[in-house]
Formats: sequence, structure tokens, C-alpha cells
Amino acid sequence: MRVLVTGGAGYLGSVLSEHLLDAGHAVTCLDNLSLGQSGPFHLCESPRFDFVRGDARDEALLGRLLRTVDAIIPLACLVGAPACDRDPWTARAVNLDAVRLLNRLRSREQLVVFPTTNSGYGTKSGDTFCTEETPLEPISLYGQTKVAAEAELLSSPNAITLRLATVFGMSPRPRLDLLVNHFVHAAVTEGFVVIFEKHFKRNYIHIRDVADAFLHCLTHHPQMIGRPFNAGLDDANLSKEELAQKIKAHVPSFYIHFSEVGSDPDKRNYIVSNQRLREAGFAARRSLDEGIVELLKGYRMMARGPYGNV
Repeated sequence: MRVLVTGGAGYLGSVLSEHLLDAGHAVTCLDNLSLGQSGPFHLCESPRFDFVRGDARDEALLGRLLRTVDAIIPLACLVGAPACDRDPWTARAVNLDAVRLLNRLRSREQLVVFPTTNSGYGTKSGDTFCTEETPLEPISLYGQTKVAAEAELLSSPNAITLRLATVFGMSPRPRLDLLVNHFVHAAVTEGFVVIFEKHFKRNYIHIRDVADAFLHCLTHHPQMIGRPFNAGLDDANLSKEELAQKIKAHVPSFYIHFSEVGSDPDKRNYIVSNQRLREAGFAARRSLDEGIVELLKGYRMMARGPYGNV
């Protein structure tokens, strides 16, 4: 396929574009490089890769690019509750309005595979598995914009959505604000972490499993169109305390302090069933332990610098 990836130079996009090329697809990456990152230079040697510096909200540019592709993966997004709360206008414009624009401009024959977040499940008990039928009750502006964008696409033809668990792993454009990445970075740089709401649970998934899930959707879209799919690692429904202890097994000097003060901005506390995606033929396979080892190697290479979205 010829695939347009908006936000293709970001944390996920730079890895996904590589996977798409390796699978034989042609990739056009659209990104405004607003976070100050460099573009995906390592992909420029491929004759099936093209990069366009621009904004996913530019109607004329988007219309021109859409004329040449079969599928669209809209990754352009202001990610995370803190980033969205700091700039709510941009959050709504990029996370929701740009998706509505894309949906209006694309032809009904063009496939859209859209990443949303399973933080849309909001404040659950952490005892009952959330399925795709569980009501969505997002607390944060980030979750609200992603849930609204998902509803927009699923009410239209030729769309699939992936409700991503919390992603971890290294990327050409690292992120330190994701929970696993953050805890590992704290372990090797500060030597300690302060954790609040230690029993709150989340599901996790490796960034390369996310990329493979998108590839699976492109290949098997006739059986998947019109539905959302939770995408996470089946054995990684862990509390913050369990996650920190798993990291401590790799970094024994890591000091973990549990505090009664503080709260998660979007109050995430849930466990997730990924059965629907598994029944569609895909299961995440890269473990948290593998991801932690990968991050430890990556952080040895990283100069100090602002790689978070917060």
C-alpha cells in the first residue's frame, strides 16, 4: 500500500514508518517537527519513503497528499494529559479537528487506522477487565479528544481504531514521560522514584508491537473495519508498584518511595482485555523485561535533554 503517516517523525511514527517500509509499503511522512526533533534520516535511503514538512491541519497540503495514498495512519497529536491541559486550544485543533478534516477530505475507499488511548476507559476499579464494549468515560482533555476522534472515524466507512495501552520502548525520537520509560530513566539517572496511587493499574505495550499491530490492520482490514481494538500486552496489566518492582529487579539500587500525596492527572486505574485483537490474529509479544533491558541500553547513549512531552 501507499501509506500517509501524519506525525511520522514522532515517537511512534519514526518506528512505524520503518516497519511499513520493511513490509514493502510506500510511506509518505508528514510532520512539522514542532518538538524540535530531527526527521527520520535513517529512512531517506529508501526509494519508497518521502518526507513532507508541514502541518496536519493544512487543508490544501493534506488534500494534495491524500490524492496519492491508499491508507492513512493519523499519528499527529498533542499527547498526554499534561501537554493537553497546558495548551487546550492546540489539543482540540490537532487531536480532534485535524482528524475531522482528514475524514472529510479522504475518499471512502481510503483506509484509516487510527490510534486512540485506552485511558478513555477512565476511572475503573482495576478489578474488572475493560473490553471494547466497556463505556468510555475519559477524564482528561487528552482522553476526551481521542475518544471524540475515534467516534468520528468509526461512524464513517473504512476505519479501524486501536486503543493503545501505555507504550514503552526506545525510538529515534525518545519519550521520557511514558510511565515505563520514565521509571527506568529515573532508576538510572536519579536512583529513586516517588510513586503515588501505587495500586492504580494500567496495561502496557512495546512500541514495536504497536507498529506491528498497525501492519496487521493494513493486511487484514476487511475483517476488522468499523471496530475498535484494545492493543496491549496480555500479561502486563500491572500496578505502578508492580511495575517499579519489576524495574528494580534489573536495577537493584533503585529506591522506590510510595507517597500518599499526589494524583494521576487522568486518574487511570484499569485492566484491559486484548481478546478481540487476539481473535483478529494479532497478539503483542515483546515483554516488559525485554523493554526494560532495551531502555537501559538506550539511556546509556542519551545525553541529558528534554525528550518528554511535558
